Amino acid sequence: MIPRYSRPEMVALWSPETKFRIWFEIEAHACDAQAALGVIPKENAEAVWRAKDVEFDVARIDEIEAVTKHDVIAFLTHLAEHVGSDQARFVHQGMTSSDVLDTTLNVQLVRASDLLLKGMDRVLAALKTRAFEHKDTVRIGRSHGIHAEPTTMGLTFARFYAEMARGKARLEAAREEVRTGAISGAVGTFANIDPAVEEHVCAQMGLKPEPISTQVIPRDRHAMFFATLGVIASSIENIAIEIRHMQRTEVLEAEEFFSPGQKGSSAMPHKRNPVLTENLTGLARLIRMSVVPALENVALWHERDISHSSVERAIGPDTTITLDFALHRLAGVVEKLVVYPENMLKNMNKFKGLVMSQRVLLALTQAGVSREDAYRLVQRNAMKVWEKGADFKTELLADPEVTAALSPAEIEEKFDLGYHTKHVDTIFSRVFGA
Repeated sequence: MIPRYSRPEMVALWSPETKFRIWFEIEAHACDAQAALGVIPKENAEAVWRAKDVEFDVARIDEIEAVTKHDVIAFLTHLAEHVGSDQARFVHQGMTSSDVLDTTLNVQLVRASDLLLKGMDRVLAALKTRAFEHKDTVRIGRSHGIHAEPTTMGLTFARFYAEMARGKARLEAAREEVRTGAISGAVGTFANIDPAVEEHVCAQMGLKPEPISTQVIPRDRHAMFFATLGVIASSIENIAIEIRHMQRTEVLEAEEFFSPGQKGSSAMPHKRNPVLTENLTGLARLIRMSVVPALENVALWHERDISHSSVERAIGPDTTITLDFALHRLAGVVEKLVVYPENMLKNMNKFKGLVMSQRVLLALTQAGVSREDAYRLVQRNAMKVWEKGADFKTELLADPEVTAALSPAEIEEKFDLGYHTKHVDTIFSRVFGA
């Protein structure tokens, strides 16, 4: 990804320097295990570790690869330049390139997951704080973009918290899904390498041995991982869309923080645009873009082909870097979001009590009116609010068919806002615990 949408810690994880360092560790741990089994001399394994502080020369490896046309061989050649060709002759003993490449990819995905989980924790903390801050801040709920019934801003934050908490649980499961390594040799049969080597390397690298691999680790694991990132991206967009709606001038129930000196438009000095949440919508599209290629990587020829390789070289870094950036951008937006409770009440009262229509409908049915007649009576008066700007309660009190079933006091009671917020604490306890 471009630097504009990247954070240094995640970028560093996917750098060539980090990749070659992981390759070295896998090869060195494999040598240790081979020496313990008596397959290679112990001094050769120890010689490999003497290169542990070496800064591998990326340009030199690229130079070798330009000739060999093979990245792992280029690295092994460069490693031998530091260790010595005789001492390094047992490096990669019984292994195949995929053992290094696939195990490294999974190490990177696990480490990327750890960074992403930190980002999700920040988002969750921000959502929880704002949920409790606005637990009782009443606003209108909308269906189809149209006023429905009252809710609270706290419930809006709480439902986003619950959604992101599910996303975190999915990411933890996805992290576990890709936390495997394979050091099983050509076509995965362990013919030239003992399974104990795989067990040792995986233990040292924080992985589990892949139960059965071919020459590659099964890509259904990676498909699940990237699909999970896609779902999290959609949850980010879900929150962003809500904020973008709330910031519309005719709504203005909340807006992104507008910092001193910030400009909204090159042409119109009055503008304050939801640029961060619009950006999050775009980033979500980029993250989801990796899902279909990851799914298509599952089907490989026989024991190995490399049709997945070019895909993963792109989506591995790009998707995790983008999601990492998006999570922290979202957290910042939520942390600084400016909320306007007065505008929420103003918007809710724009149609003069219309949002209480269901309460009146239910009261009429409770009073013995058929549902069909009750709906007709309520809708008849509601349409006067839509079409003439009338006051809903006033119209109901003037309707003899309505007052024949409900007293003025009963009608008045149906306009109590507290009725709609009486179970907020129950919902909060379900989301956040007691």
